[in-house]
Amino acid sequence: MAATDLVLAMTGASGSPYGVRLLEVLLRAGRTVHLSISPAGADVIFQEEGKRLNLAKFDLTDLLGDKAALAKPGQLHYHDYRDFHAGIASGSFLTAGMVVCPCSMGTVAAIAHGLSQNLIHRAADVHLKERRKLVLVPRETPLSLVQLRNLTLCAEAGAVVLPAMPAFYTKPQSLQDAVDFVVGRICDVLTLEHQLLRRWGVS
Repeated sequence: MAATDLVLAMTGASGSPYGVRLLEVLLRAGRTVHLSISPAGADVIFQEEGKRLNLAKFDLTDLLGDKAALAKPGQLHYHDYRDFHAGIASGSFLTAGMVVCPCSMGTVAAIAHGLSQNLIHRAADVHLKERRKLVLVPRETPLSLVQLRNLTLCAEAGAVVLPAMPAFYTKPQSLQDAVDFVVGRICDVLTLEHQLLRRWGVS
């Protein structure tokens, strides 16, 4: 446990490539990551990337393939979404922040109203109460008034709402470029150095 550890949760919204790429970038940067994936998140990963995960017996190779080798011993800690005994369920467990990517609107609602129905909700609640960075990456359109109000509640409580909205001034040449833009903006909030995107005003 260290104040540089990061928590990454993946939930059941479209946009699993963002979460998978973020995990890869964090591991490559040498950061210790505490990972939790909801069942709906695993379903979306299968639908969008064809990767079938066994959440009860998680294997990083199922998610990252050959890139699982990026994780050094002790660098990745997987926590079952039902495990309230995990360190990240407590404010006494030090972290540098948490990202929910992608973040479903159900997860947004649970966080907005303090409904710690699983470890992901609880860990997010912990980051809010401890005044640590909490980044929510929703991917939903259009947004209902209920969803907008829930996102507002999260922002008012201290979360950073970072919608998965790729930019076009970077002139993306591939889908991977669009994914990297969003992941790069997440890394900016985490103050993690990267070369994932071209900065506005920088030639």
